[in-house]
Amino acid sequence: MSKYSQITDYLVRFLENEVKKTGIQKVVVGLSGGLDSAVVAVLAQKAFGDDLLCVKMPSQYSSQSSLDDADALCNDFGLRNITCSIAPMLEAYEAMHPELDNLRKGNFSARMRMATLFDISARENALVLGTSNKSELMLGYGTLYGDLASAVNPIGDLYKSEVFELARYLGVTEAIIKKPPSADLWSGQSDEADLGYTYAQLDGAMKLYVDERLSRKDVIAKGVDAKMLDMIIQRIFRNHFKRKMPVIAKLTSRTLGHDFNYPRDITL
Repeated sequence: MSKYSQITDYLVRFLENEVKKTGIQKVVVGLSGGLDSAVVAVLAQKAFGDDLLCVKMPSQYSSQSSLDDADALCNDFGLRNITCSIAPMLEAYEAMHPELDNLRKGNFSARMRMATLFDISARENALVLGTSNKSELMLGYGTLYGDLASAVNPIGDLYKSEVFELARYLGVTEAIIKKPPSADLWSGQSDEADLGYTYAQLDGAMKLYVDERLSRKDVIAKGVDAKMLDMIIQRIFRNHFKRKMPVIAKLTSRTLGHDFNYPRDITL
C-alpha cells in the first residue's frame, strides 16, 4: 500500500468520524479552482458522496482559468456544486472605501467567502471543511476568520508539497496541479511571490525546524538559507495567534481554555 493510498484512506475515515460524531451528515467546501480545495473536495466526495456541496465564490478579480479549472474538477468527479459570487459585496465595500490596498481587499474577499460558506452550511445543515495546508498554517499565510476558518480540516498536517503529491494520487485535474499556487485574490497574485520562496524551499526548511525540531544552527548546517529560515521562524511565532482560539482572561475557577477543557467529542 503506497504512502498516499494510506493517507487517503485515513483522511476519508477522519472526515467520516469527525463530521458524523456531531450528528451532522453533510459538508460544504469552498471550491476555488486551486489545489488545496480540489484535494479536499475529492477526499470529501469519497467520504460523503452527494452529501458534499462544493461552493464556487468568484469575485470580479477571479481569473477565468480558476473558474474553468473548478468547473473541470466538478465535471471530472461529478461534484455537486453551486456558484455564489461575492462580487456585489466586494464592489459595494470598495465603493465605500476607495483607499483599499490589495492586502485589505484580499482579506475582505476571504472573509466574505467564508461568511457566504457558513451561511450556506446553516441552510444545508452541513459542516464547513477547511482547505488550509500545513505550510500556510505554520507561516500564518491566510486570513483569520477567512480562509483559515472551518469546522474540520483534513489537510492541515500536510505541507503544500505533499498536497501536490496527494493530488496526483487522487487524479486531480492536471491543469490545477501544474498552475502556480495563488489565492486568486487580485490580478496576478502569486503565493510564492508573496512569500519570496518556493513551497519546495519553505517546506524543506520547515520539516527540519518544525517536524524534526532541529535548532536554527543545525538547520543552517544542512544547507538551508539563513535569511529564509529567519523569515520562517519569525512568521511561525508572529502568527501563532492565528492557530489558536482567542485567549480568554481568567477571572473564575473554571475558565474556558484554561481549566475547563473537554475533548472535542465529549458526550453526556
